[in-house]
Amino acid sequence: MAEIRIRNTNERISGEENVGSFLAQQNVLYEHWDASKLPESLRGKYVLTDEEKELILSTYNEEIVEIAGRRGYKTWDIVALSEATPDIEALLKKFEQVHTHTEDEVRYIASGHGIFIIKGDEETGYFDVELEPGDVISVPEGQPHFFTLMEDRQIVAVRLFIEPAGWVASPYEDPAFIK
Repeated sequence: MAEIRIRNTNERISGEENVGSFLAQQNVLYEHWDASKLPESLRGKYVLTDEEKELILSTYNEEIVEIAGRRGYKTWDIVALSEATPDIEALLKKFEQVHTHTEDEVRYIASGHGIFIIKGDEETGYFDVELEPGDVISVPEGQPHFFTLMEDRQIVAVRLFIEPAGWVASPYEDPAFIK
C-alpha cells in the first residue's frame, strides 16, 4: 500500500483510503489492483524477457483496458529497472529532475518499489508517494514531479500513455524544490 511523506512537515499518510483522499485533493489518481495476480515465477524478477513482459500485461489486461477506457490511454508497456539495468545510474539521474508532461504519467507497480515526488498545492508543497506492488498512480499533465527508485532499487511497472510515442518530459525549474 502506498504511503505519503509531506516534505515540508515530514507528516506521513498511510492506509488506502487516506492516501487516496489526499492524492485526490492534489488531483492525482490513486488506485490499488490485486498484486497477488502476478504469477509467482515473476514476483521479484527484474530482468524480463519479452514473453514475461507480455505475461504481465495479459495478467492485468482487464484492469489496464478498464482504466484506459476511462482515462483515454491508448498504449501501454512494461519497464523493468534494477542494478542489472545497463547504465542505471545515468538513467536514474535523468529521471530525478523535476519536470512536467503534456499527458498524464501513469504507473502500475507490479514488483518492487518506486517513489513519485510531486508538487502539490501551495500549502502542501512537494510530497513523496512511496509505491508498492498493486499501487496505481496517475500524475496529471502539467503537474511538476519526478520518479525514482527506493532503497532496493528495483521495479517492474506498467506504463500507460495517451500518445503512442510515449511522453516527453519538459524540465521544470523550481527554486522551492530541495532534494
